[in-house]
Amino acid sequence: MEIVTSAKPLLAVLVSLIGSLLIVCAGKKPNLRESASIVLALLKFGIVASMLPAVLKGKNIFFNLIDVIPGVGIAFRVDALGILFALVASSLWIVTTLYSIGYMRPLREHSQTRYFAFFSLALSAAIGVAFSANLLTLYLFYEMLSLSTYPLVTHHQDEEARHAGRKYLTYLMGTSIAFLLPAVIITYYLTGTLDFTDQGIMEGKGGSVILTIVFFLFIFGTGKAAIMPIHSWLPSAMVAPTPVSALLHAVAVVKVGVFSVLRVCLNIYGIKLMHELTLDIMLLYLISFTIIIGSLFALRQDDLKARLAYSTVSQLSYIVMGGGLLSVIGMTGGIIHIVMHAFGKITLFFCAGAIIVNTGFKKISEMKGIGKMMPVTMAAFFFGSLSIIGIPPFAGFLSKWYLALGSIEAGHLPVLIVILTSSLLNAAYFLPITYNAFFSSGTNFNASTRMREAPVFAVMPPVITALISFGLFVYPEIFIKLAKIAANAAFGN
Repeated sequence: MEIVTSAKPLLAVLVSLIGSLLIVCAGKKPNLRESASIVLALLKFGIVASMLPAVLKGKNIFFNLIDVIPGVGIAFRVDALGILFALVASSLWIVTTLYSIGYMRPLREHSQTRYFAFFSLALSAAIGVAFSANLLTLYLFYEMLSLSTYPLVTHHQDEEARHAGRKYLTYLMGTSIAFLLPAVIITYYLTGTLDFTDQGIMEGKGGSVILTIVFFLFIFGTGKAAIMPIHSWLPSAMVAPTPVSALLHAVAVVKVGVFSVLRVCLNIYGIKLMHELTLDIMLLYLISFTIIIGSLFALRQDDLKARLAYSTVSQLSYIVMGGGLLSVIGMTGGIIHIVMHAFGKITLFFCAGAIIVNTGFKKISEMKGIGKMMPVTMAAFFFGSLSIIGIPPFAGFLSKWYLALGSIEAGHLPVLIVILTSSLLNAAYFLPITYNAFFSSGTNFNASTRMREAPVFAVMPPVITALISFGLFVYPEIFIKLAKIAANAAFGN
């Protein structure tokens, strides 16, 4: 693997970090503040995309900022897995910024400057995690993300928001300090390094008991992955404005969680050690439970954002499943699900927010017939649903297809049953929403209801992301190639 030294990964992190200060300075001029947010998002995406050609050629980009302890520093590494996540996060920041304008302004939300500034900080932390070269760098940006999203979760500053914020920090920082940090320290004690390597660093560095314990410290210390039972923070965080919910559930927070778990599986433990300790089997049991139970919880929710939240709890574990299948095909499916789920789920959250802006409705039971009033929004919701369910011609089908093939290749037929059962449950809690929106009788919306969509900046983003979900089904090559490079590297190929 050829290593290229460049400061570009550091610049990708700094652009939104410094940009948050510019947003604060422009706070008294909303147009300037929001224009700055859009320009920063475009600049960040451009820096990330400029590193893609080198990674596609099999190169890694490295930059060491400062040494902290012997053998470990604040360092950045851009590989196939990292740039795939960074491309998703930076591209969706552009769309989410546009959507935030269409959501926050019509509702006349308070403290919009603070909102945009912390949004920028959160994306800086997410890219920092994506490009981390070692566990120390990842941990620092992981915690930065928790702190920068807390003001977003508690944006409304009422008692419900403060309660959700306390729960948010208790779960995320409580687990990271109690479990993740000790796992990082023990790893350094056993190996003398925290660097991510293609075949891992833990093999032969301890007995099976201690290595198994440390592995599950990593898993449960990564609370952002929302693996049960460390999941209830996620539905509670739905008190935040809908663009924040979209950020949490489709882009930054939860994806940082599952991305970190994949890093541990592939670049700390490695395929061989995972198999020798049967950590793959234990992980598959754990995430299969999360997938099914999360889907059953989603079925019970009448609040639309809560249903989407429990759906996310379930869907995230598909990504972790790739780390447990220990096959190139299965790992490819788990990795590309980072992309496919992101665009499908953010579409659904955008649509939920557009409904709130336009009608104030939050309950699914209130939305019967709403398709007659908001046909564009509900059509986008339908397309996003199809992607999450895994129905062609939308992107979610591809990741589930690879995961299904991977489960067969690895000889884990019960995992295949979990994938199929979960997809049926996905259909059970999503399709009735669209059916009732367009075809239900006895509703608040009838044939004489005047068609009135939400403001254009609240409708355009979900249309764009729904179309991208279709486009990713037709042209998925770049992301599949990146996922295969990452998966083959884990096998030493």
